[in-house]
Amino acid sequence: MSLVKISQRTAILLEHARKSGLTSDKLLEAVRSEDLAQLAAAEAEHFHYDEWIPYAKEHGEDLEKAITDGYQITFNTRNGLKMWLEESFGISSETDFTVGEGVIEGLHLQEDQLTRLKTALAVNWLLDEEAAPGGFKVKLTVRGLQ
Repeated sequence: MSLVKISQRTAILLEHARKSGLTSDKLLEAVRSEDLAQLAAAEAEHFHYDEWIPYAKEHGEDLEKAITDGYQITFNTRNGLKMWLEESFGISSETDFTVGEGVIEGLHLQEDQLTRLKTALAVNWLLDEEAAPGGFKVKLTVRGLQ
């Protein structure tokens, strides 16, 4: 089974909604009914959902499959990937990892987090992993800069 591909922005908004406490069932209900009011709990300074469902429909992004089966991001920028990591895993670039020019390093992830990252990561990034106490040490590098 191939995963649905979605934009980085769509993925970040999805992960922020989850981090804000919206369950998969609630997200599916909002997507199916196109009732943006159900996403109000996730609204924040940089997270606005008024165009989330229309954008996904216009660009052929299957939000239902992304919510239920997972997804792959089509392209990651450095800052977008930083945001996705923070929203997905509840970690911070200020304390949990470092972001450099074309590289994100110092990530310490559990096995399930590493699996999720490998699935979602766009092909323009390379992932190096190393077993470490309590999980894995991970370094991400923009393809071509390794």
